[in-house]
Amino acid sequence: MASNHTGIEWTDRTWNPTTGCTKISPGCTHCYAEALTKRFHTNFPNGFNLTLHQERLEYPLHWRQPSRIFVNSMSDLLHQDVPLEFIQQVFDVMGKTPWHIYQILTKRHQRLAEIASELQWHQNIWMGVSVENQNYVERVDALRKVPAHVRFLSCEPLLGPLELNLTDIHWVIVGGESGPKHRPMQIEWASSIRNQCQAENVAFFFKQVGGVTPKAGGKLLEGKIWDEMPSAWQKHISKWRNLQGKPNYAKNTA
Repeated sequence: MASNHTGIEWTDRTWNPTTGCTKISPGCTHCYAEALTKRFHTNFPNGFNLTLHQERLEYPLHWRQPSRIFVNSMSDLLHQDVPLEFIQQVFDVMGKTPWHIYQILTKRHQRLAEIASELQWHQNIWMGVSVENQNYVERVDALRKVPAHVRFLSCEPLLGPLELNLTDIHWVIVGGESGPKHRPMQIEWASSIRNQCQAENVAFFFKQVGGVTPKAGGKLLEGKIWDEMPSAWQKHISKWRNLQGKPNYAKNTA
């Protein structure tokens, strides 16, 4: 069973019931997922074309350690070509594995708004939207209406200054772009978002400054590491670690 551990700092592992996507906004220009499909093309016979992987749906049932799971690091679950029935199957698996936290991230806020009422928003589902510059803050308004237990923003790659309405938002991730064609992030943009989070008591996670490589600029923001998580995470992990080994724990696993 694939373990899918990851180096993404704000999660523990990834789960990709779909792979492939299409670009819809400036944050997609230098898509890392597309680059990976080209680099490891033997693992992605369909390239970056959207592909459903029915055989991967039950993977999390076999992962017994409570984890934060980033859903579709190689795709967008809310892509218009992913059938609603398939998305509902993904949500069903998340409901059957309450010892995990699932982090879903989308740029497709319109589809999210359209189908949110047809999905089961289990307590362990965190829903987020990507916001790379001020032109896409409308995604936050759509997210605010979703009944997810935790709602979060990914401002990565951060391509400009942001003024955010953080009402009913619980977590914000910020990061600069990396790669040979990266678009530099100004530290002032990240500092401003941090200040907005502090003013609204929203957890703030600064992933990286960015550069030619992900670690080129480091992850310090004004001399400090910012790795805050929503309070829901500590409550969740404390609960499930205490339950490990007791009867009925992870009863759905193999």
